Amino acid sequence: MAGFRLQSSGLRALRPVAFGADPGGERMARIRRSPHFADGVFQNPGGTARTRPSGSTRDLAKLYLDKESRSRRAPRGAVPVHPTTLADISRAPATGLRLTWLGHSSVLADIDGHRVLFDPVWGERCSPFPFAGPKRLHPAPLPLTALGPVDVVVISHDHYDHLDLPTIKALAGTDTLFAVPLGVGAHLERWGVSAGRLRELDWHEATKVGGLTLTATPARHFCGRGLRNTQHTLWASWAVAGDEHRIYHSGDTGYFEGFKDIGADHGPFDATMIQVGAYSDFWPDIHMTPDEGVRAHLDLQGGDPAAGVLLPIHWGTFNLAPHPWAEPGEWMADAAAGAGQAVAFPRPGEPFEPAGQLPTEPWWRPLSAPVARHWDTAVSHGTAPAAPAAQAAPPVEGDLDLAGDR
Repeated sequence: MAGFRLQSSGLRALRPVAFGADPGGERMARIRRSPHFADGVFQNPGGTARTRPSGSTRDLAKLYLDKESRSRRAPRGAVPVHPTTLADISRAPATGLRLTWLGHSSVLADIDGHRVLFDPVWGERCSPFPFAGPKRLHPAPLPLTALGPVDVVVISHDHYDHLDLPTIKALAGTDTLFAVPLGVGAHLERWGVSAGRLRELDWHEATKVGGLTLTATPARHFCGRGLRNTQHTLWASWAVAGDEHRIYHSGDTGYFEGFKDIGADHGPFDATMIQVGAYSDFWPDIHMTPDEGVRAHLDLQGGDPAAGVLLPIHWGTFNLAPHPWAEPGEWMADAAAGAGQAVAFPRPGEPFEPAGQLPTEPWWRPLSAPVARHWDTAVSHGTAPAAPAAQAAPPVEGDLDLAGDR
């Protein structure tokens, strides 16, 4: 046993800093007291979620290695990133709420005089290593330093495509606060964020930042960054309420009935940011399809498609699943049109106000082969998204998966 401890100590010394840190001490004691922690791991709402691919590993590998399938998983040219400037995002939004999708799940929200930055990822790869793992399919719309002051950074969970070491280390040098799920603070402290700047929450706990109330709400997913997945850090969605507006960020999640409860407790929302990419029949419990994303949005809004705008996130920036690169956009356009739901399709970096004119151009189409529609739809192939209503794991996610984190 002594030899094993020496070996383990040596492995810890070689552990990449990007792996972060395991919770310990009072943080671990708090985790064990959580009503959502049982049998040594955090539990998902609605029971166990399959976090490893179902079906045949051979079929999954065959799908990933297929030459034609691979060619469809990336854009056929440069993604039209909006040339965002500091001046664009420094002006107060006329309606009090502005969202700027920065690619993948990264969104800057200007809400009631405050600035919230969700899941910021400026790194070139979502991986612990600079030489392997999924690489960005488009550049960040603007340098992180050009964002200007941010009141709070919100993290949904600790997978590499949501919690990015280079980005956090850069933000550690500012005075911004961080709102994170229970256990995730251990990573941030290792990377230079002081404990006094952390707001570490369990599901249904809330914190105040200025005039905003941020509440960690349930999600159906999992966690992990290293060679083994201890399930000792929580994953969450987030509800943010200001004096006049309410917004919701789903993080990564499978569909579950709890969206209705979140909406009843914290909605309706002026805008929701909903994960709709990196889905697969191989991991149906932990990511939503666009159809499920629209259903989740409507659950959050009490079934009313006129209650707020849906912003699709978690697509277009990294190749993380077998589906074609443009499929989430096409499927979401059809699903939203079928439900009569207002949906925004900004280019990465394009600011918009949910109560104003929404960006709806299908900007991805010139960069994609026609997408085969395998879903039921009332919108014919090739038509643009309907105008919105007027507004009055590949293999495993997280466990050192260099193919990509979903």
